Amino acid sequence: MIGGARLLTFLASSLLIIMVPGPSVLFTLARGVAWGRVVAVLTVLGNSLGTLVLSVIVAVGLGPLLAHSKALGVVLQLAGGVYLLWLGYDALRHRREHARAMTERESRRPNNVKIVRQGFVVGILNPKSLVFFAAVFPHFVERSKGHVTEQLLIFGVIFSLMAFCSDSTWGLIAGTARQWLADSPTRLIVLRTVGASVMMTLGVVIIASALAS
Repeated sequence: MIGGARLLTFLASSLLIIMVPGPSVLFTLARGVAWGRVVAVLTVLGNSLGTLVLSVIVAVGLGPLLAHSKALGVVLQLAGGVYLLWLGYDALRHRREHARAMTERESRRPNNVKIVRQGFVVGILNPKSLVFFAAVFPHFVERSKGHVTEQLLIFGVIFSLMAFCSDSTWGLIAGTARQWLADSPTRLIVLRTVGASVMMTLGVVIIASALAS
């Protein structure tokens, strides 16, 4: 249903956006720094489930519309690119405040169910994922092959699995190096700066692609 070359491009784009330290990654890092690896991975589990549900909602809602309107796909890509630029700028502007907040540890560890539930909420309300699903997924859909909604669902499942693997790695690193990260907000500021720069670059690429289509 989905061509090999297009799938590889989608995987590369997904990996890029997943690795950018957005709300989900930063939340996971904060949990890892505060309580260690187990809490970080449970947070990622809930987050990935939330991301999967969000992708299904977007696929079912946008699939039929995108199947009949190329213009809608272009508009969504432009809107998504602009929003990614804003997210990157906002992350860059507040990078120091976010770094300080991540080093503040709560005194009491939540139970496992609450950890997963909180991760789920962050995942389903993550604006970065919403923008990616609504604005970037349509770019990889092959309308000539039909089954637009099914293609979007496949992209959502792949993205959620990749997000789980990537964010779990971040969480394990944070849980292992929790003291090292907590002792130096500067390291977190650098991480946030790199993530913001990548996010803004991706926004520019999406806008350019939409204008060229």
